[in-house]
Amino acid sequence: MLGRTANGIFWMYRYLERAENTARLLAAGHRMTLTRGGDAANQEWRSILTTLGLLQAYNEHYEDYTGAHVCDFVLRARVNPESVLSMFERARMNARSCRSAITAEVWEAVNEGWMSLSDLLARQVRESNLGMALGAIRRESTLARGATYGSMLRNETYAFARLGTFLERADNTARILDIKYYLLLPSLSYVGTALDSGQWDNVLRSLSGERAYRWLNAGRMDARSIADFLILDDRFPRSLSFCLTEMRENLAKLERMHGGDGPAHEAIRAVDTKLLGKTVEDIFDRGLHEFLVDFISANQTVASSIAEQYRFIA
Repeated sequence: MLGRTANGIFWMYRYLERAENTARLLAAGHRMTLTRGGDAANQEWRSILTTLGLLQAYNEHYEDYTGAHVCDFVLRARVNPESVLSMFERARMNARSCRSAITAEVWEAVNEGWMSLSDLLARQVRESNLGMALGAIRRESTLARGATYGSMLRNETYAFARLGTFLERADNTARILDIKYYLLLPSLSYVGTALDSGQWDNVLRSLSGERAYRWLNAGRMDARSIADFLILDDRFPRSLSFCLTEMRENLAKLERMHGGDGPAHEAIRAVDTKLLGKTVEDIFDRGLHEFLVDFISANQTVASSIAEQYRFIA
């Protein structure tokens, strides 16, 4: 496979995953603001911008953190190159440039998804329609992923698609956990209160893990149990452990196809050492923030090593 094609596939699926993750995060934030008013609600929206890495860019254009402004900026603002609409447009551009490597079903899912969202986000989304709009974003991303799973050969293309998906997903999970632990709570005095429990519930909902977590933990809601679930439980498809397993397996497939390993395989082995054999107590003893920052950095190294090893050309 040409490096240009591999790069297009890899980033196409990163953008699809990122768009879906952004919609989930906005939905969780919106739910939380419905129970809080005034400055507290504005701080929830601010924390979302921080999680997405968009706070500085947002502050260049707005002086407040109202839901209407934040959602419009994140979903569709022309001044925001990382908006959901821009992500879907880039996913479509990559899909179009790689049409010979994907099936007709995948192209149709991505192209129709972009057209649908372009119509939906042609004007500012009202708060009364926000849930519907965010549901549509999640649905379009899911349809593209389903078409991929149901129609693609399990070859190089599929391996790069899965690598892009799970690299992005792991980064999202780690960032949401880190922001929660350091920014969402107004004060340590809130730890263990109803507000604290509500925030952790919100984290689980933003990662589609609330119901699965409750099945496994009988409703217990505390930082260590949730961190254990989101970091180490390899049954949950958005946990760091699950994402790492998927990345490792798809890099192993590429190794067999290409007859050797390289920088990407070395990088994934380095990430392995951060998780394998660890307990949540080990992670908290070291510091959850320090662990997550280290993981995010190592995950980014895996991404750049994949680009280097497989000669991505944008």
